[in-house]
Amino acid sequence: VGIFQLESGGMRDLCRKFQISSVEHITALVALYRPGPMDLIPDFIKRRHGEVEIVYEHPLLESISKETYGVLIYQEQVMQAAQILAGYSLGSADLLRRAMGKKKPEEMAKYRTSFVKGAKERNSIPESKANQIFDVLEKFAGYGFNKSHAAAYAVVAYQTAYLKGNYPVEFLSAMMTNDMGTQEKLKIVLDEAKALGVEVLPPDVNDGQAFFYPSSRTNRREEAPASPQPADAKSETPAPVAGAIRFGLAAIKGVGEIAVQGIIEARDKGGKFTSLTDFCERVDSRTVNRKTLEALIKCGACDSLNETRASMFAALDRVMARAASAAADRVRGQVSLFGMMEEPAAAAKVEKAAQLPEWPQHELLAHEKELLGFYVTGHPLTP
Repeated sequence: VGIFQLESGGMRDLCRKFQISSVEHITALVALYRPGPMDLIPDFIKRRHGEVEIVYEHPLLESISKETYGVLIYQEQVMQAAQILAGYSLGSADLLRRAMGKKKPEEMAKYRTSFVKGAKERNSIPESKANQIFDVLEKFAGYGFNKSHAAAYAVVAYQTAYLKGNYPVEFLSAMMTNDMGTQEKLKIVLDEAKALGVEVLPPDVNDGQAFFYPSSRTNRREEAPASPQPADAKSETPAPVAGAIRFGLAAIKGVGEIAVQGIIEARDKGGKFTSLTDFCERVDSRTVNRKTLEALIKCGACDSLNETRASMFAALDRVMARAASAAADRVRGQVSLFGMMEEPAAAAKVEKAAQLPEWPQHELLAHEKELLGFYVTGHPLTP
């Protein structure tokens, strides 16, 4: 998942069967995994593993097709064969390749004659053998892929595979940010992170950023070191990866980047939020509106405020009204009589009234799934 050109199920299966070990191998598979040459894949794999003897139509073709186990899969190989066997110039060889791809009988007859003649004069190849070689070239030229293109794709595939293999947290963070506009795609990357042992932390107004990012924090419990296992022992769960990924606040459904930017600015200016009241009084209600606040509470992004989601949701109207009143007072440059005389007691009353039991587990999970695309606090099928 996430590896350029290699992430489809069919391509991953092909890579496993072929057992790629070099950029050249990736180049060949990129060229073969297309309609037409795909029929050659089973034989190509057998040749790679020595299950089928590699026989060249002519000894001179070995230097051209040795890296592809005797199979001509690149356009450049067809051109090289015409050069080496029949003395074609590069320009003439390219014209031959194009003619073979178009399969026009008149042109093919003309090129066949010149090829057979050149092969006989240059390398003393008998006419019958030269015609046989021409037939082979014609067959492969019809679906040969440009090697320079395949090589460019292969290098990018290798680079992305290297990054994912050596920097999985950073790589998957970037992938999640790239796909966060589509929950279906994001779910695929989240599942991949789980499969690789990379923990994805839930969104948090006190720690999160707009996008997904690597975090040194983790929710994993410290466990005693596991007993040594034999080298060939297989674990059903992946080994945890150092670091974790914090879910991006802007990836929450119903929470926009402008609202997130306002939250981050308020947090950077005044420190972490200590309660829902503190949060609502410090952010701009014009960008962080009720709909945004509801989404943040329901998905668990406000859990670090140390109140249950149910209590915060129930107190939301009162807290927002109080925050709006405080903001109006600040604009007027004054403190209300109510604020001077009763603010501490009123705040305590709001806090006390808001202490409600948490929502049922199934309700928590339903909100998380709706707003994040995945479950944070558990799974519906977990006993």
